Amino acid sequence: MSADALAAVLIEAFSNGPFGGNGAAVVALDAPMPDDWMQGVAASLRQSETAFLLLSERGWMLRWFTPACEVPLCGHATLAALLALAHWRKLQPGERTWLHSRSGPLEVALPEGRSGWGAIVLPSAELRSEVAPTGLTELLRDRLGCGLEGCWSSELGYWVVLLPREAPLASMDGLAAALEGPLRQGLILMQSLDATESGPRIGPEPADYQLRFFAPGLGIPEDPVTGSAHALVAPWWQKRLGRPLVRGWQCSDRPGGMVCEAVSSAMIRLTGSGHLLWDGTLRTACEGWAPTAEPGADRNLDPWSALWDAWRTATRLPCSTASGAIPS
Repeated sequence: MSADALAAVLIEAFSNGPFGGNGAAVVALDAPMPDDWMQGVAASLRQSETAFLLLSERGWMLRWFTPACEVPLCGHATLAALLALAHWRKLQPGERTWLHSRSGPLEVALPEGRSGWGAIVLPSAELRSEVAPTGLTELLRDRLGCGLEGCWSSELGYWVVLLPREAPLASMDGLAAALEGPLRQGLILMQSLDATESGPRIGPEPADYQLRFFAPGLGIPEDPVTGSAHALVAPWWQKRLGRPLVRGWQCSDRPGGMVCEAVSSAMIRLTGSGHLLWDGTLRTACEGWAPTAEPGADRNLDPWSALWDAWRTATRLPCSTASGAIPS
């Protein structure tokens, strides 16, 4: 396709069907595009993330944009990008590859015999035991009628709270407006689940735990399904349950879940399904792309690194659509 007719899909990641999970648009680029153009597309599509894929001689390059800014890492949009490659027949069941991002190469794979499923590897981080921040215990007692069983901070900036199993986490009203201080950068509330027939399931198996994630300081009152949150807490559940594989559920108003498997002490493989909501063509017009300098000039870079370096520092150029200017 030409630059004004690009393949694009919307995938609801970590969802078994429509209207669940976390939505991400994915756009397949034929050539590097300027940041303002990608930011404008993301603002127009208005998903929590829009992923842009570009094929180079070294493999697929991946960048993520919210409607307001670029982010260095996004789990659900990585799964969406993987499932888009499968939909476009760029990757076959049983194959794995690496998506090159600002956070380094991310391993992804399509499991054999599981259409609509994908596996991504994300970094985890250590949980540090903490005294609950001022006011949090009282807030949870007011909203849930219970105290907390544990509290941790992390290098990701997320706070993690363990709630009793009987706490009505799934039915609780949102907390975003009530959060203050460091909690606004990310709060995970989690609890264990009984393995019952009526409980949430990931594929055919019951979930081991469930959580909710709030981050009003990042512009996210509540995220529907958060890969980075599960990658963070999965090692704690693996240790508690005594096994390398656990199943996590996110009981938001657009619920979904994933299988979490230890790859190493710092990496977690998340396996989940996604639903293709729409498949279409992105029609835009852009004056073109130009790097700020010749790729690799005055730098000791190989050709692929030069292309990546040039793309992510591209000159911001004016862009337009048939309906007018794209906001930058």
